[in-house]
Amino acid sequence: MRRDHFTVDVESDHDGTPTISIDYDGPADGLRERLTTGTDGTLDAGEIDVVFRRQADSDGGVLSLTNRLTGEFVLEVSADTDDVTALVSAAEGREDDGQYEVRLTDSDGESLVYGKRTLLVYDHDGSLLRQRSLIPGGVEL
Repeated sequence: MRRDHFTVDVESDHDGTPTISIDYDGPADGLRERLTTGTDGTLDAGEIDVVFRRQADSDGGVLSLTNRLTGEFVLEVSADTDDVTALVSAAEGREDDGQYEVRLTDSDGESLVYGKRTLLVYDHDGSLLRQRSLIPGGVEL
């Protein structure tokens, strides 16, 4: 799936749950196929990792969702660094240990919502930026 099939909107206001909304407008079954497990179920929140890689000399980067069990990419979408930083700050400021949501909406208008607590942020060289990431207490990397 191509990045241009996705659009992202990051909502980080402090009144609601910070949310990464990703809309997919590609072939109808494309996204659903990537979210299907080997037993024809749908990947749950514990089976998906969220990562943001900053790009050098840019205000943006690449937001990725991967299948934690296989390491395969579910999707990649271009995102603004300031939006991701604001989401991390908003999630850190919540009393529920940094909870945020990822909302995936497919080309049929059907949505899946994943409650997440971890969002790893890397610089353009691939080094983890711990201070800019959401890493729950007790988690070691």
